[in-house]
Amino acid sequence: MALADITERLRAAERAAGRPEGSVTLIAVSKVQPAERVQAVLDQGHRVFGENYVQEAAGKWPAWRDHYGPLDLHMIGPLQTNKAKVAVDLFDAIHTLDRPSLAQKLASLGQARGSLPQLFVQVNTGEEPQKAGVLPADLSGFLRDCRAMDLSPVGLMCIPPEDQDSTPHFAMLARMAADHGLAGLSMGMSGDFEAAVAHGATHIRVGSAIFGARSYPAP
Repeated sequence: MALADITERLRAAERAAGRPEGSVTLIAVSKVQPAERVQAVLDQGHRVFGENYVQEAAGKWPAWRDHYGPLDLHMIGPLQTNKAKVAVDLFDAIHTLDRPSLAQKLASLGQARGSLPQLFVQVNTGEEPQKAGVLPADLSGFLRDCRAMDLSPVGLMCIPPEDQDSTPHFAMLARMAADHGLAGLSMGMSGDFEAAVAHGATHIRVGSAIFGARSYPAP
């Protein structure tokens, strides 16, 4: 387990960027990880985790919350509209608000419940056709529509293209967040989170560097 190593790298990145220690939240991405690996990180005292799949998260985190106490659980994978109700009951933050139909569903749930998890709008900074996210040119209108539905996104999220330097994408996301008065920046993963911190990331998402390589079940 490399939680201590990643935490040390994060603290060093904060210092290098002239930012206060602890100003960046480390989300330990535990999707498809064996229970014993996740519990080892929990036993080390970490309490902020990210999951990609609602069904998987619903099957394991309620019991861990009962055992370990309060946890901060973040939805960082694509969210199907028909699973939104389970997601808002389970997660403390959703990083993948990416389309009008999901915004409408979350708004309806928020009105019924009186509250919602923190919401980040996913931006497709690379304008990749196969990837989810609001296109940069559409962000202003999308945020306006969200706010008209009484949704209050706290920040933006991006996943830069795998074959490109992440830095320009982090800079773009930071500019867009500043332009729209949003404080949250969910960006940076195992291989590039130091650059994300330098550009103002408030949340970084690190999985295999903490838990080890994932072993996906055979289809």
